[in-house]
Amino acid sequence: QVQLVESGGGSVQAGGSLRLSCVASTGTYGTHCMGWFRQTPGKEREGVASFYTGGGAPAYADSVKGRFTLSGDKVKSTLYLQMNNLKPEDTATYYCVAKFRGDCNLLLAGYTDWGQGTQVTVSS
Repeated sequence: QVQLVESGGGSVQAGGSLRLSCVASTGTYGTHCMGWFRQTPGKEREGVASFYTGGGAPAYADSVKGRFTLSGDKVKSTLYLQMNNLKPEDTATYYCVAKFRGDCNLLLAGYTDWGQGTQVTVSS
């Protein structure tokens, strides 16, 4: 089973930036789809960004296009989410996810491995 450990969450004012990191267990980066989902209380989990870590273009939710950037480092086995121009509606718990098979999309189904989550709070 893949282990995913997130970090980098915090509290910022609107317009600020944060970078989330997700360290994956050895062998994950380069062979899996990885990405980020987020969830606020009372709402379903929402796909934010994802890509195939072996080489593929990222997919982004419309709500974050142009503001968030997904990247990674195979040597460090780490996935990043750079979040710029943050808005209060970005406030959520962000989860790093991974799956070995299937499309690297933003649909919840198929992502079998989840991190513990990291909280992002954006104040107006």
